[in-house]
Amino acid sequence: MSIAIVDYGMANLRSVQKAFACAGADAKIISQPEEIDRADKLVVPGVGAFRDAIATLRERKLAEAILAHIKKGKLFLGICLGLQMLFDVGYEDGEHRGLGVIAGKCVRFDVDSTMSLKVPHMGWNQLILRNPSPLFTDLAPGSGVYFVHGYHVVPDDSSVIAAETDYGRPFVSSIRRENIMATQFHPEKSQKAGLRILANFAGIGA
Repeated sequence: MSIAIVDYGMANLRSVQKAFACAGADAKIISQPEEIDRADKLVVPGVGAFRDAIATLRERKLAEAILAHIKKGKLFLGICLGLQMLFDVGYEDGEHRGLGVIAGKCVRFDVDSTMSLKVPHMGWNQLILRNPSPLFTDLAPGSGVYFVHGYHVVPDDSSVIAAETDYGRPFVSSIRRENIMATQFHPEKSQKAGLRILANFAGIGA
């Protein structure tokens, strides 16, 4: 089954592609809506601002293609911004409409003012598994993964929460609903645990 990584100009795509290769999977970088339509599995990574990312997806007609992929029941993996943009609204530099796939919002950490913790949250932290996700098959409990983010998602429905992580207080670090999986952390930067997660995604339905 083909894995496609969406290039919309806001991610280190080569590191994601290389991580898939290290996990034993071939992933192709694509940038056109018609290429998304042909993909069996779609990966949307991203670093940077919610506002710019969602605007770029819409300008390049990629948002419609991503939504169509998801609606067809094809497998989807979002990484960092790729998770955040699934939600209804993001509040980075104003209020911006997301893809609306998952009900909820993306908000800024408030731990800098209340707990004197640095924002963005950057570095290694542990996963606390909450609900089953194919991404976490054979993953050791409490595995460490790598984060770089100042915003986090708040789902309306807690049943979509696959994992949480503690940074002053618990926040959602992974979601799963049917064919949709996404992580706030970067599997491609998370060494052994990250490669396990990418291998698990590649292995679904294989």
